[in-house]
Amino acid sequence: MIVPIEHYLILSALLFAIGAGGVIISRNLIIIFMSIELMLNAANLSIIAFSLMHNLMDGHVLVFIVMTVAAAEAAVGLAIIIMVYRKRDTINADKFNLMKR
Repeated sequence: MIVPIEHYLILSALLFAIGAGGVIISRNLIIIFMSIELMLNAANLSIIAFSLMHNLMDGHVLVFIVMTVAAAEAAVGLAIIIMVYRKRDTINADKFNLMKR
């Protein structure tokens, strides 16, 4: 049974909307970071869907590169969040301003 591309795109749009909502609504840096990762995965899903539809491997290679960059981003981003927490004792985005002394 072949799943139509519309199902993949609807799921991708839903995941992207959930991620965008998380970025807009949440003030917790960890939740914002996870929401950004969710939006990246939604974009990856749509790239894979179009790649399967056109029967090309280019999309798979692009998604592999995006996932590699996202893993590096996750490591660096979590390290930055930990350093912010150690310095400011909070990960609430409204409670700190890094430009102030």
